[in-house]
Amino acid sequence: MTGEQLIDSRTAWIRLAAVVALATVGGVGMWSVVVVLPHVQAEFGATRAGASLPYTLTMLGFGAGGIMMGRLADRFGVMVPLLGGTVMLAAGYVAAAMAPSLAVFALVQGVMIGFLGSSAAFGPLMADASLWFRRRRGIAVALAASGNYLAGAVWPPILTWLIADHGWRTAHVVIGVICLVTMLPLSLLLRARPPGSRGGAAMPAEGGSDRPLGLSRNGLTAVLAIAGIGCCVAMAMPQVHIVAYCGDLGYGVARGAEMLSLMLACGIVSRLASGFIADRIGGLSTVLLGSVLQMFALSLFLFFDGLTSLYLLSALFGLVQGGIIPSYAVTLREHFPAKEVGTRVGIVLFATLIGMALGGWLSGLVFDLTGSYLAAFLNGIAWNAANVAIIATLLIRARGYGRPAVA
Repeated sequence: MTGEQLIDSRTAWIRLAAVVALATVGGVGMWSVVVVLPHVQAEFGATRAGASLPYTLTMLGFGAGGIMMGRLADRFGVMVPLLGGTVMLAAGYVAAAMAPSLAVFALVQGVMIGFLGSSAAFGPLMADASLWFRRRRGIAVALAASGNYLAGAVWPPILTWLIADHGWRTAHVVIGVICLVTMLPLSLLLRARPPGSRGGAAMPAEGGSDRPLGLSRNGLTAVLAIAGIGCCVAMAMPQVHIVAYCGDLGYGVARGAEMLSLMLACGIVSRLASGFIADRIGGLSTVLLGSVLQMFALSLFLFFDGLTSLYLLSALFGLVQGGIIPSYAVTLREHFPAKEVGTRVGIVLFATLIGMALGGWLSGLVFDLTGSYLAAFLNGIAWNAANVAIIATLLIRARGYGRPAVA
């Protein structure tokens, strides 16, 4: 088949199924550290802050590793970083199981599991999905991104059962084995290079302007990264603090945990819906739509704090925010050539993770200073408004430079 015939083909859909499976299995690195936190804290006699260090290092490693893995995917194809990431992920879980101290465990989590492992199973896979589709690019990228949320739904109960029956160390060895035996064959299914990539089959040029939207390529990437920080500072407010917020209101942390699960479940629906929307109005317009709706949903937390209201608002927030991140990947593919997409998606996704980390910390800091989450919600809304202003400005430039809404 020619490069043009491969786009949106049956081969592309089969490949996408492998991408979703890889993202679901490889996404364990982001969620296992949360489940094992109290067990690690108890075994090493650490404080709660100390036991949280492995999560922080994992997220930073995950974000930074996404840039490196994306660059490798641009140069050699996505199979190469996936194979390396699979080996490091499996080895990392075995090494974590043998960690003699919390410091070693945290280092393994950050470097082997986050930076060199799970990072290969998120950003590079979203970028790869964007290269095999044109008419259905939005839904393809959304499905690839949903694998990470599916991992959050699938792995915690499996880990809880393994830890209860065999202990956290044995559970980590089992995870490593599962990753190795499932991800290696799935990675081999992605050995073909995408149409239009270096060494791949030819396809018509797309997204290759030297000055997209009148900006340099690096300039547009930087602007999108800054916008990503803004939207994710706002996004982090409910996601990171809803459990503590419910505790402060007297509803109990268990209710808050249920709201967080509801929020993430609705986020999967949001990601799929945003894919369909992006296929019709384009990635940048979909980012703006999601950001405006997120700001509206976040504003409602200022006026409603009843138990039923918070459940409804959690569901609403999940339904409007989940599709924003994959829409950035669609936007990048619309404005950049195929050989650069993996690297640039990695950069912007790293910025969004910085926004999540910053947003969670800022919300806590504002709460400590004011003794109320009211100011923390207002802080999130302000960051969200900045994101809306940036994306709206880019969209106006897109109209002015004659770029169609849909690639």
